[in-house]
Amino acid sequence: MSSTFRLLLNSLSTVTIVAFSSVTNAQMSEEQLARVEQEEQEEQVQAPPEAIDRVVTTGSRIANSTSNSGYVVSSVSSDDISFVSPSHIQEVLNFIAGAGVQRGNGQEYLPALRSPVLTGAGACGGILAAEDNIPLRAAGFCNINELFEAHGEMAERIEVLKGPASPLYGSNAIHGVINVITPDVTQDTALYGIDYGSYGYSRLKLRQGKDFGDSGVGINASITRDGGYRDEESVDQEKVNLRHRYEVDNLKVTNGLTYTHLDQETAGYITGFESYKDEDIAQGNENPEAFRKAKSLRVWSKVDVALSGANALSITPYYRDQSMEFRMHFLPGTPLEENEQEGFGVLSQYHHVVNNTLSIDAGLDAEYTQGSLIQAQDSETVGSAFLVETVPAGLHYDYQVDATLYAPFIALNWQQAAWAVSLGGRYEYMDYDYTNNMISGRTREDGSECGFGGCRYARPESGTNDYSNFSPKLSVSYQSSETTQWYAGLSRGYRAPQATELYRLQRSQQIADLDSVTATNVELGVKGQHQAFSYVVSVYSLTKDNVIYRDSDFFNVSNGETWHRGVELTLNYQISQGFDVAFAGSYAKHTYEHSELLGEVDIKGNDIDTAPNLTFNSRLGYTLTKNARAEIEWQHVDEYYTDPENLNEYEGHDLLNLRVSWAISSELSVYARVNNLLDTAYAERADYTTFTADRYFPGRPRSVMLSVNYQY
Repeated sequence: MSSTFRLLLNSLSTVTIVAFSSVTNAQMSEEQLARVEQEEQEEQVQAPPEAIDRVVTTGSRIANSTSNSGYVVSSVSSDDISFVSPSHIQEVLNFIAGAGVQRGNGQEYLPALRSPVLTGAGACGGILAAEDNIPLRAAGFCNINELFEAHGEMAERIEVLKGPASPLYGSNAIHGVINVITPDVTQDTALYGIDYGSYGYSRLKLRQGKDFGDSGVGINASITRDGGYRDEESVDQEKVNLRHRYEVDNLKVTNGLTYTHLDQETAGYITGFESYKDEDIAQGNENPEAFRKAKSLRVWSKVDVALSGANALSITPYYRDQSMEFRMHFLPGTPLEENEQEGFGVLSQYHHVVNNTLSIDAGLDAEYTQGSLIQAQDSETVGSAFLVETVPAGLHYDYQVDATLYAPFIALNWQQAAWAVSLGGRYEYMDYDYTNNMISGRTREDGSECGFGGCRYARPESGTNDYSNFSPKLSVSYQSSETTQWYAGLSRGYRAPQATELYRLQRSQQIADLDSVTATNVELGVKGQHQAFSYVVSVYSLTKDNVIYRDSDFFNVSNGETWHRGVELTLNYQISQGFDVAFAGSYAKHTYEHSELLGEVDIKGNDIDTAPNLTFNSRLGYTLTKNARAEIEWQHVDEYYTDPENLNEYEGHDLLNLRVSWAISSELSVYARVNNLLDTAYAERADYTTFTADRYFPGRPRSVMLSVNYQY
């Protein structure tokens, strides 16, 4: 950790300690407690039916702010997370209509949210991943697997905001936000649990909190071991959340820390058409040398101040420190990548009530990050003479990027009778200061030239890049009855190019002249509840310009256009006293809207690869007794093309999972699960390249898991 960051972190700690000291001797009066309890009771009476999605954290950093009208925040509850006990976050994100995350090996994945499955160096910039509202990575340094650095296994809930709907989020939130909310362990709580399953899977869970009245402390931790069903694969993972709370009068200070560690032996793709249907091939591992090691640390302090006249202020300074190394088994020569980033930032929001119908939300977000990347190959490439010559052993990249971001935002919120309107915008400035620590150009590490026109990897000269973006947001909602709400939104989103897209070049490209990706989204929807039936229906159309991709010359360019449109349905229905059903489905179309020749095929109008039209998750539950429940889950993934030319495809799959739970007492619960109940041979991910032809990450065969939780 650099001396600069040590000084800043110490300053943050000092500010927090001063805030604590100023309120140490103050106490909340009985009159104030009574008033708070009365307000909570009034909110419960006036609240909409429980089945209508509640905008809790992801829609606003301040409770009761109305800047979130006009869109829905979908949520996976703590009960669902406990029932599933996911070994991978994908298992519960399946419950969200429009989310189509594809699991890789171990804890790896590729994300999709109202989008095709996103791939490529900066594709992770299409979806913002966060924990407790704090982005897991800095805006220019996303990682495609970054959600394994959030504690989703033991979350209070997982919230999903779809599309570029909120001025709270800027770069990287084009397709939406996935926000893992950790539990408030500063109350009196305790949980001890164990999961045990097939293929050497086990997890220990601990949650312990203590409430001291105006303060509290707690821990939320898990230790996971997974032997894996494929040859020479395994996952060792540890995660911990620490939290401290102090509140008095109108001030609440919450301090948090998240630390994660991953040590993974990775199994790579299997190759050959429908090879996932061959048990021996599916269990094999063509890349036994592959691994991934990652550490992450986030420290934050959230200060909430309730001001007079229902005004409120929230300020959250934070610090991040992350490092990762992994074997790039999917590239010729299987180089090793080592990347690090360290930085600090602040999130803020001020809520000002003008009158009974008008309020204003405004704030400034800022962060500074130092990132670095090294890619090196320790042995000669195996393959054709061209690959051996153009992908040399030695150092490929060695660079550092200092990134600075400033983002003010504002939203005007108007409410009158059944109508609510929010109009806002966010301006964001991103600056990159890039330093190349090697010889520039497409040479070997020592400066010698490669044959066949030059080496594969190209390093630009040191320099700077900056990007400015503005995104307006308009949302409207209309409460047509006590049980039905209509909503609509028009918004513009963006993402600045990621550092890897700007400075990790190939072939003869020496400068990546890239613009920010922009997206325009239009959405209409209705949500409501009628007796035992609740629903949310959304229709959207999102067009993206300046889409960044690697063209046929291996140049990073930003002249792509794509169109994403679809309809989503989420419903819950209590069929009878015993039976209930939950459904989350999406029918969508994702197409290329720009001309590009791949071979002899112009891809304009083609489906984007890895973009199934129909996906849905349906769960039928049966309450056997007050303390026992069974549930069968049906997960459907439609067929999809695996290449932009739409010449190769994967047939899709259907999976059934069975779960049961039994609350032996108010403290002790037992769970049993059978995943892939019919032992279906399927691919978690299917892909096609000109080098390997068809390749797959095979899905796991039938597996079981038993869990015991003791909670009080």
